[in-house]
Formats: sequence, C-alpha cells, structure tokens
Amino acid sequence: MTVSTWTAQQVAQKVINNDELFILDVRNADAFADWKIEGHKFEYLNIPYFELLDGVEEILPKLPADKDILVVCAKEGSSIMVAEMLAEEGLDVAYLQGGMKSWSMYLEPIKVADLTDGGELYQFVRLGKGCLSYMVISGGEAAIIDAVRFTEVFTNFAAEKGATIKHVFDTHLHADHISGGRHIAAQTGATYYLPEKDAEEVVFDYTALEDGLTVKIGASQIEVGALYSPGHTIGSTSFVIDHRFLLTGDILFIDSIGRPDLAGLAEDWVADLRETLYSRYRALAEDLIVLPAHFMIIDELNEDGTVARRLGDLFAQNHGLNVSDADEFRHLVTDNLPPQPNAYQEIRHVNMGKVTPNNDEQTEMEIGPNRCAVR
Repeated sequence: MTVSTWTAQQVAQKVINNDELFILDVRNADAFADWKIEGHKFEYLNIPYFELLDGVEEILPKLPADKDILVVCAKEGSSIMVAEMLAEEGLDVAYLQGGMKSWSMYLEPIKVADLTDGGELYQFVRLGKGCLSYMVISGGEAAIIDAVRFTEVFTNFAAEKGATIKHVFDTHLHADHISGGRHIAAQTGATYYLPEKDAEEVVFDYTALEDGLTVKIGASQIEVGALYSPGHTIGSTSFVIDHRFLLTGDILFIDSIGRPDLAGLAEDWVADLRETLYSRYRALAEDLIVLPAHFMIIDELNEDGTVARRLGDLFAQNHGLNVSDADEFRHLVTDNLPPQPNAYQEIRHVNMGKVTPNNDEQTEMEIGPNRCAVR
C-alpha cells in the first residue's frame, strides 16, 4: 500500500476541523508523555521506534482500519521507516514531514473579527507550542503583538493583505519562546515596543511600552491601548484593541493564570499578579473578549480554532480568578508550579539580545509544551 507525506499545516487542519486521526508516535515514552500533537478526536499509540526494528506485526491489531493513521517521530527519519514497514503490511499510512520539530514551528493564521471601518484582527495559533500572536490590520497598516521568531510568516501575511507593518509590540520579555518582534521591526522599519521594566538588561534599542499608551493603526483609527498588568513579569502590559478585545499576554489564559516565577521572583510578584487579576482586570468591561498569548490544553480552542473567551465568563469559570483568600492564592501560584519551560533562562537572554544562537539551537531551546501557566 502507500505512504503519504503530511505537512504540519495538514495536521493543523485536522485539529481545527475536529477530524478523527490515529497517531502512532514512535518517540521514547518520556518524550511522548511530556508533549504530543493534541486534537479533540485524536487517538494515540506510543511505541518507541527501537521496539519496532524487528517488525511491526505485533502492533497491527492495535491500529484502526477506519481512521487515518499518522506516524510521528522527533525529526522525521524514524517515522518514514515505520510508515514504510506498515505499508509493506498492507496499510495506507502517512508520516509527519519534519516530525515534531516541524509541528513545534507551524503557525496557523485565523481571523478573529472585523474591526471598525474595515479593520481586521488575526490570531496566529502555534498549535505545537501553545503560542498565540496577533496582527491588527487597518487602512493599509499593520501592528503585530507577541510575534514568535518565524518572522517571514508575519511579513508575508502582511504583504498578502497589502499592509505595511508600522508597529511591533511584545507584552513582556518572553521566557518560553524566542520573540521575533525586534527582528520584524528591523526588517520593516517599524517601531518596536517593549515594557521598560522588563528591559533593564536588553542590549538593543526599543521604544518604551508605557501604561496608557495609545497607538492608532491606519485610516480607520483602530486604537491599540496599553494597560500595565504586572505579575507574570514586572513589566507585563495588556492591550485593549478597538474597545472590544483584551490581549492579556501571559497574565490571564482561558483555563489558567500566568506563573510569576520565570525571573526567579515568584514571592515578590504574587501580589502584583493578584492585583492585576483581581483589581485591574475587574475594573474592565466584562464584555471584552480575552485573547491570551498562550494556551495550555486543546480544550481552550474554540470551534473555529481561535483561543478567545469573554472576560465575564472567565471571572465566573476560571479557578485562578476565584480564590478569595490572598494566602490561598499565594500558595496556588508558588507551591505547585509546573516544570519551568525548556531553556527558559537562555531564551530570556536571547530575547535580551545578549546571545544569538543559530536556528538549530533556537529550535532545540523551544522544543516542548507551553509552561507559562498555573492551573
């Protein structure tokens, strides 16, 4: 039978469309347990590649006859060999081109909404890493918020939309992924904004992102307003776009809240985190739609693939927003933190401009799941 090659984009469509898929993951058990391709209707079988070197006969009864089968490994090679072995046994199978490395890198742009007077808001969903970036387009101009390092995705998308990138923002100094923000600004001549309190150690020029700053995008005057919201970092800043959308960075997620420890200051920043979540955000309109910079689990995706929820609904449903006792809240966000992101200190230094690893080194730094949140 045949072996097909699937791209990360094809797999992403399976996730977004809620399609069924059976994944045979041939990575080691610990790698699979730590991080896998998630889908609402996906089924999995994890058998390390080395256990299949003598043949695949023993796993044939475990494979479905009525679902697409995708073989996945770290970088592609092992999955090709296993897929070919399965084809020799009479199965139609596919393998993921580039393996989990390509899955980690793929971005899916999805339109969130039309904005005032012809503007548009897009969310770029990095399904394999849980990162969410944004682009506002209006009157032939574009602003980008929390861009990941794959700069050509954003520059190409803006070009396709006939928009010139004028402004690039990072809501904070990221620790779990490498920012592409300042690089996009350098390529396009756009202004790059970073919160000054997060930028004490950066070694490049930037424009201070300050509380109350309003930047207008295009002829339709879409306002991108800044709201100081510390807690994940001391400089964390949120945005209110078009008086309708609240971009929360890594402070508030759909199913969780931001962790305060990635600069080693968890105890110092707990009070700031609580103040932002329980006072600053509570003063905002509950009809604002929250658009975070990350998601943790596949259940946070809406039917159209976006990650977005009404602020009032999160006040009612998100556990991290409903801990009335301050001491209990402190324990929640300091005592039971998940493992810290892979190479997070090195990633911080990259985002400060102190080190410049090559592309392969950057890929290795970012491999793994999103770990910015406390649930």
